[in-house]
Parts: sequence; C-alpha cells; structure tokens
Amino acid sequence: MEQKKETLLEIHNLSVSFRMYDHGLEQTNLRVISDLHLTVRPGEIVAVAGSSGSGKSLLASAILGILPSNAVVCGHLHYKGRELTGQLQKELCGKEIALVPQSVAFLDPLMKVGAQADGHYRPKLTEKRRKLFERFHLPGHTEDLYPFQLSGGMARRVLVSAALVTDAELIIADEPTPGMSLDQALEALRMFREMADEGKAVILITHDIDLAFEFADTVAVFYAGTTVETAPASDFKKGPAALRHPYSRALWEALPQNGFRPIPGFQPYAGSLPKGCLFAPRCPYKTEKCGNQIPPVREVRGGEVRCYRAK
Repeated sequence: MEQKKETLLEIHNLSVSFRMYDHGLEQTNLRVISDLHLTVRPGEIVAVAGSSGSGKSLLASAILGILPSNAVVCGHLHYKGRELTGQLQKELCGKEIALVPQSVAFLDPLMKVGAQADGHYRPKLTEKRRKLFERFHLPGHTEDLYPFQLSGGMARRVLVSAALVTDAELIIADEPTPGMSLDQALEALRMFREMADEGKAVILITHDIDLAFEFADTVAVFYAGTTVETAPASDFKKGPAALRHPYSRALWEALPQNGFRPIPGFQPYAGSLPKGCLFAPRCPYKTEKCGNQIPPVREVRGGEVRCYRAK
C-alpha cells in the first residue's frame, strides 16, 4: 500500500466571518466560510474549484493572514505541523509561502515591473527572473515598463514570475491564467507542475478547471464557503460517475465540452444559508435529513465528501 506523503498545510474546521453592522448600531457576524477542510502535501498541485462566491480567494487570504481587520477566523491551520499564527504568517509570507494574486492591482504603479518581480532578495534574483520572463514570452524591455504600460495578460505573467522566482515551498495561485492566451496559460501550469515535481506544493485556485484537471493531483470542490468534495484529479477526467457529490457532478456537466448543462437555483448568500446541507435546496437527491443536518466529511472511494448519499 502506497504511503501518504507528509502534510505541508493542513486545514480543519476553518470558518471565516466578518463583523458588520446590521440594523443601526447592532453588530452581527456574517459567516462566509464554514467548516472548511483542506490538506496539501509536498509534490502536489491541489486545484480549488467552485463558482464565484464559494470562498476560494478568501481561503488564500486566511492562509496568508491578509484578511481585513473585521474578519474573525476560527478553526485549525497548521503549516509543517506548526499552528499558523499571525506571527508565523508574517515570517513565512513571501519566503516559504508565495502568492500569485488574482488582481493585477497588486503591482505597484510607481515601480518598474522588473524590480518588483526581483523582490527584496539579496543577492538580486534578476537573471532567474529574466529566464522566467523569457519563458512567458515577455519581451526583454518588459522589465523597464511600469504596470500601466502592460496588457492584462502581461501583468498576470509578471505576477506569476514574481511568485515563481522565490524559493517558496507553497505557492498559492489565485486565478493566475485569465487574460493569458492558451499557450501562455499552459506554460504557467507546466511551470507549477515542474515546481510540484521538485517537491514544492501548489494551491491552484481557478475557474479553468478543465485545464486544472490535466495538471493537478487533487481537486477540492467548494460550495457556499465549504468543501463538498476532495478527489483525485483523475476522477474528474473519468466523468460524473466517478465523482461523489451531486454538486461536483453538476460542475462537470456544466463545462462547455460536457454539454453546458446548468442546474436550477442559485448558490445561497452567506447571510441566508440553509439549515442543513448547503446544496440541499438545489439537489435532486435530497432527503429530509439533508435539509435538517449538515453532513460530516467522510471518506468514500479514495476521496472525501460531505454528503449523506455518497457511495
């Protein structure tokens, strides 16, 4: 039996709420992530999939400790067996943990992009960064440009280069490929794959899940702020019969190449979550138990799923 690799990042029962004013001066906590689970091991790419508003980017911010001051975080986050406290997050961010941010606004508008991608390292990593720019087909003069002089796709390639130039053991790539051509997106994913094959770990947050299936080892499916299924990427290639959760199967069937079949209804808003299973209002297989109790995470056919009816 194959022995599992050691865990690099382990997340259990993660919840994220935002303290807000509701009526007048009355404060309330708006929970946007609930009881989320995720495990990341060295040498793996874990793709995080799900619709907009499912909590994917908030997970990245929670890991890095860059949530706004009104955020309340509960649960367990451990990096190499150590609790990921605020102090440890500051020590690791940009060194052992690197982020490819979703927004190109993360680039400093007053600084040339070459110097930004080099980072604050001593000695400078300029030659390594130039090779990355070359692999991404960024012209040599790109390093002397300011962010406003870049196209959206060029800016994203600069952001990816800035993360890959580090010696980080964990890369969190939050929607790294929009604005890139197919060839450029494939090159970025190949580079993430190379890093994983060298023993690094990658969390790939993406809407391009059909591309992610080709490069990821594991796919974690998010819905309404929680993990509903974690499965080998190979299961998503096999088709819906290999998947465990009704939402994972619906996500697969909604892809253009698989018929583009949407499911009725909408993902629930964070302020009005259903009592039981979060997917129950849209699920064709729901029972009375599904509507009243939140299913626990359990192992099914080599994956993890949050569903009473999964087999």
